[in-house]
Amino acid sequence: MSRKIIVTVALTGGMHTKAANPHLPEQPDEIAADAYASFNEGAAIAHIHARDPEGNMSGDCAIYTRIHQLIRAKCDIVLQDTTGGGANLTVEQRVQAAVDACPEMASLNMGTLVRTKAKGQYRNTVFRNTTDDIEAFAKAMLDRGIKPEMEVYSHAMFREVENLIEKGLIKPPYVINLVLGMAHQGAEPADAKTLLSLIDFLPPQSMFNVCAVGPAQLPLTTMSALLGGNVRVGMEDNIYYRKGELAPSNAQLVARSVRILRELNLEPASPDEARAMLGLAAVSGDQPRSDHA
Repeated sequence: MSRKIIVTVALTGGMHTKAANPHLPEQPDEIAADAYASFNEGAAIAHIHARDPEGNMSGDCAIYTRIHQLIRAKCDIVLQDTTGGGANLTVEQRVQAAVDACPEMASLNMGTLVRTKAKGQYRNTVFRNTTDDIEAFAKAMLDRGIKPEMEVYSHAMFREVENLIEKGLIKPPYVINLVLGMAHQGAEPADAKTLLSLIDFLPPQSMFNVCAVGPAQLPLTTMSALLGGNVRVGMEDNIYYRKGELAPSNAQLVARSVRILRELNLEPASPDEARAMLGLAAVSGDQPRSDHA
């Protein structure tokens, strides 16, 4: 079974704040420090959301660029920005933030969702991702050489994946992240039956990742690795280390999954190995290398 597993760390997200977990990184220096610590524990990809100085979700390209600079000064982890952003951002702000900052990868949500359990003014608001929006995001990424990671929350969203493939708006290998348990945004349940069924719908020439919310994060990502997929952990999806114990850092969530992978005779891919698997260009220049991956 020995093979390389790409570990993504989703550092911040667009929902939680420090009120939920004081260890959540919000500002560029915090995000960069957590990305570097996670890299040293075996993460190959850093999934990035930006916040403004007050901790609100931001679509400011300059903030994303600053985060990239701070991370790249420390290590060569793959930079993946969100196009989800936060509930306060328009579609135009989301694409500007993620794409104009020129990350190596960017998330691409594959359908419109409703935030049924969001708090405050964003409760029951629409998270818009129409077919036209998805195609526009994909074309902008294609034009800039950015690899999309397609976020699939349900079986129906594979129709949008197939549409992008048919129109040549994405290139293989097709990277698909199966999002499970995010009930407040319409995701299917985080259980083994659902995961197995979604895997059956993966198109040819695709590779998959799994992220699961809350207590389902560890078992479902471990199952993903056993089934030939990759792993996403981090405080965007889960702010706890175990029941009743807040995660002290993203790096510790990464370290735990890497420890389990190695017990299963699996190894975390380095950023350069991940780039080769994903079809990304190599990063130029000398960057610090992790001792763990």
